[in-house]
Amino acid sequence: MKPLPIALLALACAAPAAASTASDAQLQALDARIRALETEGEKLREQAAAALAAADAARAELEKMKASLQSTQQAQAAAAVAAPAQASAPAGGANGNAFNPGIAVILNGDYAHHSLNPDSYVRAGFPVVDGAGPGPQGLSLGESEISFAANIDDKFYGQFTLSYDDDNGKTGTNIEEAYIDTLTLPDGFNVRAGRFFSNIGYLNSHHAHTDNFVDRPLAYQAFLANQYGDDGAQLRWVAPLDLFVELGGEVFRGENYPAGGANHGGVGTHTLFAHAGGDVGTDNSWLAGVSMLKAKTTQGDDGFSGDNTLYLADATWKWAPNGNTKDGGVTVRGEYFWDRRDGVYAPLPPPGDNIVPIASWRGDRRGAYLEGVYRLNRMWDVGYRYDKLWAASSGPFASAFDPLRHSVELTWRNSEFSFFRLQLSHDEPLPDKSDNALYLQYDVSLGAHGAHKF
Repeated sequence: MKPLPIALLALACAAPAAASTASDAQLQALDARIRALETEGEKLREQAAAALAAADAARAELEKMKASLQSTQQAQAAAAVAAPAQASAPAGGANGNAFNPGIAVILNGDYAHHSLNPDSYVRAGFPVVDGAGPGPQGLSLGESEISFAANIDDKFYGQFTLSYDDDNGKTGTNIEEAYIDTLTLPDGFNVRAGRFFSNIGYLNSHHAHTDNFVDRPLAYQAFLANQYGDDGAQLRWVAPLDLFVELGGEVFRGENYPAGGANHGGVGTHTLFAHAGGDVGTDNSWLAGVSMLKAKTTQGDDGFSGDNTLYLADATWKWAPNGNTKDGGVTVRGEYFWDRRDGVYAPLPPPGDNIVPIASWRGDRRGAYLEGVYRLNRMWDVGYRYDKLWAASSGPFASAFDPLRHSVELTWRNSEFSFFRLQLSHDEPLPDKSDNALYLQYDVSLGAHGAHKF
């Protein structure tokens, strides 16, 4: 046998052994890799289990936080229901603090400088009754109040408001409101009884500290002595519609201006009112109404005795991005007054004088105001108001001159519980006199205070 074939034979015999050795090495490497993957998989399973446990713990903590937040919101909602309600009717239903009234304190003060002496202020065509003229000169605590309010039970709500005011040095404390409301009458009806502000017009049912200006418009001063409130009862119905519609009427004792004497057995004043409102898109909303106050007066604060009828019309338009007026927007509001008198003028005689001059007092007087307020942002707003009165052409206060006033204001609000206001006014009460006034006002709210009306 030749040498070359023998070598080939040896190589052929060795090849299977080498292949077997290589295959064993590959198997060992593959086994090691599998073991490494299994170890890695076990680690991943442990990490996944830890992650799931952490997620479960986080979910449990979130549920606890949600429960705590819901409990807090429910407590806040209950406090809001029990707070002094500025709306015409309070939220219905009993709440957790039905026998623990919400308490609110309003502190309101100002500094005023007038170019005319407020003590000798006279307005052409319109006698100035107590509380219906310019405020006192200098520093003073304005109308401040303390209110207690809560649901009485599941059917009644009650509110009591005590106020303090200073009118040219004449300070006084009085029961401003003390009334009960029904909560469960069917079909949108509500009854109010006690002492309260009438729902005529727009501003009359609002507390003065919610106004956009330091003082009330001239028409409110002349025809309602700033605001008409009395002892009485109110029936109000809100229609079950998407559009807000309310109709109602009131009977009052008739003791306060413009009434007087509590005629007809202590039911001397009657009112009727109707309001409607709604939204226009997402940025606009409106409210409008007509009202009437009819009173039988005997020796009123302005010397009038007879029949007095006051007609009112009001309209409000609000614009704000997405309807959120707190962050910005424009509010435009106006009211028109038409006063009809049919009686006599017989003022109280001076002390020791029994002679009382009597004169016929028949005729019409009118008044109106228009105001616009631009809410720059959550903290600042600026506004302008124009007031006008039209005097009667005959009678004891006939005048060819019609009083008017311009007012501008700038308000800074630190929060919904406090604001500071600067106001400048140019008042022309007589043809040859004008009163330029500067006001610096502060207003703060302490305690639970309900949301204000539209």
